[in-house]
Amino acid sequence: MRVYVPLTLSGLAAAHGAGELGPGPLTAYAVTPGLREWYVSDDIEELEYAALNRAAAASLRMIAGTPDEARRRVVVAVDVPDGAAVADPDQGLSAASLGEVRIAAALPLAKAAAVHVDADDAEKDVAAAAAALGAADLGDDDARFTVDGAEDHDLLWFGVQEIPQLIG
Repeated sequence: MRVYVPLTLSGLAAAHGAGELGPGPLTAYAVTPGLREWYVSDDIEELEYAALNRAAAASLRMIAGTPDEARRRVVVAVDVPDGAAVADPDQGLSAASLGEVRIAAALPLAKAAAVHVDADDAEKDVAAAAAALGAADLGDDDARFTVDGAEDHDLLWFGVQEIPQLIG
């Protein structure tokens, strides 16, 4: 199963230094039954893209909670054994937890399939989105529009061997 672990650039640097994503338990995103039902698609690529976007939204929340953090979303894609990622059945179709899974143990960074990071030109929109999250959560339509502006940026794909350049 492929899981998408949300991080920040400083979190990626820490993972690179430690050689692992962790410690566990980790929150990640994956193609879960709830995500399948919400997205209403059988196309695994579309479903994985939806899970990646859920992880990018979680990365944005991490950024919003850390004022000194670089304003670029980061998601690490890792393949884990079936059963290693567990969805909380009590959360069901809660919009806030669609695709969310827990992984009990740390994940070796060397096992990562890819790293997804915002391009430099997304920083302005990600910064605005991070600042608007609280108001968007409270139902402010203008703030929601600002948050959606960050979501308009696709994350770029990088190989694990490129992490030193990303965090450098």
